[in-house]
Amino acid sequence: MKQRINALTLSFILLASACTDTTQDQDTTTGHANESPLALSFNYHCESGEVITASYPSTDTATIRYKGGIYHMQRAVSASGGRYVGDEWEWWTKGPGGMLSRLNADGNSGDSIEICTES
Repeated sequence: MKQRINALTLSFILLASACTDTTQDQDTTTGHANESPLALSFNYHCESGEVITASYPSTDTATIRYKGGIYHMQRAVSASGGRYVGDEWEWWTKGPGGMLSRLNADGNSGDSIEICTES
């Protein structure tokens, strides 16, 4: 009888643990918290030696990781390639290249900070 109770208790514990959400918003694709599990993520090696990680949680958003900072951006109009802007930053990609720039106060492209190639 005692073995049967132990078996039932163990079954209940296993069932309860299987129903518990343990993901804690962890992205299984990129390993970054608070991003969609289906977010595409790319690493770019820059001429300065820095590495930029660009994740795309949706077709309209980009999350840029650069020098310990995380920058959330929205898709913007571009003549060619993919352009994303947020706060004072602009991330522009075309083919395997990426460029991180500061935005001017008027929202136009400013000084280029990093020139990178996807790795």
